[in-house]
Amino acid sequence: MSQFISVFDMLKIGVGPSSSHTLGPWRAAQQWVKVLKNNNLFYQIDGIRIDLFGSLSLTGKGHATDYAILLGLSGTDPEYIPIDDIEQIINQIKNQNKLQFNGEKEISFSIENVVFNQDFLPFHANGIRFRGFCKGKEISTQTYYSIGGGFIVQENDHLEEAIEITKKNFPFPINRAVQLEEYCEKENLLISDIVLKNELELRSSDEIDLELSRIWETMLECMYIGCHTEGKLPGGLNVKRRAFDTHKKLIKDTSYTNPEEWVPAIRSTEVKFREILKWVGCFALAVNEVNAALGRVVTAPTNGSAGVIPAVLMYYMVIENHEADFRHIKKFLLTAGEIGSVFKKNATISAAMGGCQAEIGVSSAMAAAALTELLGGTAAQSLVAAEIAMEHHLGLTCDPIGGLVQIPCIERNAMGAIKAINAAEMALETDPKEVKVPLDKVIDTMWETAKDMHKNYKETSEGGLAINVGLADC
Repeated sequence: MSQFISVFDMLKIGVGPSSSHTLGPWRAAQQWVKVLKNNNLFYQIDGIRIDLFGSLSLTGKGHATDYAILLGLSGTDPEYIPIDDIEQIINQIKNQNKLQFNGEKEISFSIENVVFNQDFLPFHANGIRFRGFCKGKEISTQTYYSIGGGFIVQENDHLEEAIEITKKNFPFPINRAVQLEEYCEKENLLISDIVLKNELELRSSDEIDLELSRIWETMLECMYIGCHTEGKLPGGLNVKRRAFDTHKKLIKDTSYTNPEEWVPAIRSTEVKFREILKWVGCFALAVNEVNAALGRVVTAPTNGSAGVIPAVLMYYMVIENHEADFRHIKKFLLTAGEIGSVFKKNATISAAMGGCQAEIGVSSAMAAAALTELLGGTAAQSLVAAEIAMEHHLGLTCDPIGGLVQIPCIERNAMGAIKAINAAEMALETDPKEVKVPLDKVIDTMWETAKDMHKNYKETSEGGLAINVGLADC
């Protein structure tokens, strides 16, 4: 049986700009420190070298991979670190050539000790190798792979304890979409109901509600910050933040002082029909502008696609249902998370493995299914919505200009959100029995397409827009 993947594995709170290139390496650094301590080697280490391979090497600079590793080695956590502390910690390491290793001891360290190799390791496109030294002798070598969405695995082993999904430990073991649909039909339940019953095997109802609330609050704050921050994004492309100007025109003179007041404030505005798409695009752009600036976001299922799900959920709350509350948010996130886990189990959510279809495509499918449920669709129609959304992202490449998660990544989130809404509307008018392409088939096709895709279009910045439009052009 396949491994159980929780909603909270798919929706993680962290720091931008990339779940595979920032959050994953950060977690890998933390994990290596744990290994050193378990092997009684931590206090012997007086020198460190980190080698990056494949996509992490080719686009790691633009994705702040080196910074993420240094922050992880410094003992900080991406979920809780104050964003304002990031620049201070990195500058201190650069200026002093010293690293506060896990915040416990100081060792000599140069930023050049993070080496960007050009070759790929065989297991995965995102490879990281940590090497620890004592008086010039190498005493620890560990290789990790960042496999997308902040998930990491160690060479020849899984870091996270594998929980097999069987009837013995979960009432509804799910590997494929068809199983999920069968459970829903047999039990006369929605997708979110089935998912909740599985999650309750690991956490209490109160714990689930608390964590889902934290996830939504982080998404809401991220949208709020993005809509209220102007200027240009860091990285050298000089990309102007667009959410600020768009939001200013849409919100008009409505008053509010914080994210909680912001939702009812938007609800109170008179939204014209032609403004609906502008609002959706604004929400998505806001999230990914924050992500590009190393802000705090929720992987959904990745950082590069973090804007789709909050934008579609916000659309439901401020356009479709002004009475929507936490009950609706909970259902949306549970359903979205489960759809994402089915993609991860049977294909990939890593752009380095599958191109942008694995990020924006999956996030759009997650959002489409969740929105369909909230709009009154059946479980079968939710799966149809996910299929429609993914089908029309098949083959989407990942070719970030300058290795930055900005062009075309930010706009793609707005497009993915719009496609999700469109897919949901089409699914609601569809008889699932008449559908020719089931979700599992499109997932299989996405994985086959990923394997056929040339490596230049898998987050390497060696093809497409990345070579036809360079930093000099911007």
